[in-house]
Amino acid sequence: MGKIVGICTSEKRGTVKKEQKEVNLIEGWGLQEDAHGGNWHRQVSLLSYEKIQKFREKGADVALGAFGENLIIEGYDFRDLPVGTRFRIGDAILEMTQIGKNCHSHCEIYKRMGDCIMPREGVFAEVVKGGHIKVGDEVEKLPLDENRPFTAAVITLSDKGSRGEREDKSGPEAVSLAEEAGYIVKESLLLPDEKEALKKELKRLADQRQINVVFTTGGTGFSERDVTPEATIEVCNRMANGIAEAIRNYSMTITPRAMFSRGVSGIRGKTLIINLPGSPKAVKEALRFLLPHLEHGLEVLRGTSRECARV
Repeated sequence: MGKIVGICTSEKRGTVKKEQKEVNLIEGWGLQEDAHGGNWHRQVSLLSYEKIQKFREKGADVALGAFGENLIIEGYDFRDLPVGTRFRIGDAILEMTQIGKNCHSHCEIYKRMGDCIMPREGVFAEVVKGGHIKVGDEVEKLPLDENRPFTAAVITLSDKGSRGEREDKSGPEAVSLAEEAGYIVKESLLLPDEKEALKKELKRLADQRQINVVFTTGGTGFSERDVTPEATIEVCNRMANGIAEAIRNYSMTITPRAMFSRGVSGIRGKTLIINLPGSPKAVKEALRFLLPHLEHGLEVLRGTSRECARV
């Protein structure tokens, strides 16, 4: 059981957070009157009190809220907990949505100490159920539901689409089919055909958001700008190309041009990454073939699969 050591809010972004004794958590928003609340996945930031204490032992004179955190909680190492973990504080319930964050510019703490713990130790959460919380409240970690829906993200690679010169129909098609199959689609992105930009998003979705499966569409052909397979290979720890081969084999029964697809599939951490073709028609065909069979692989990857050996 954990405990709230501090509650911090700020009325404007970019300003120092101030300590509060108590506050309301608003469902689907965040902390009442906090500038970082909103309809997004980073409604509330949490930081372990023990991590702050260790940082102070290095000689850092940092107050609660100095790292931009909302809730300082004693008793949990958030880095060891998976995204999707839920916490109950009184009547309120929070769900972890992201671990760590990317810092685009170094804060004053980093400039002074040469380090900042928030990018690697801080986590973010959504308010699943609202309620009133105060300093000293107990924080209970709830058991993970093994039958919880799988999460998905969709990334479309298109130079023209990213410039607004062409409507992206492949991404929405993938989102629609995934949701129809019961997946919770957390993000849908449209990027230019640039390897480093794709690698950055794949790493973020796998490492910080811990999405179960990421579908990419486009960038798998013979054009010099088609670099989706290369980006996928470079971020994966292990390959799972049986999936890509199965999609290609199935697509060959529809059109011989499927032989020109260079799509791959692989694993980063506990996230499966699957390259799909770029056309809406091909995306629909591939996902209608793939989705009925994908759940078992994701259960194995998540560690919630049931015994499936045949007698």
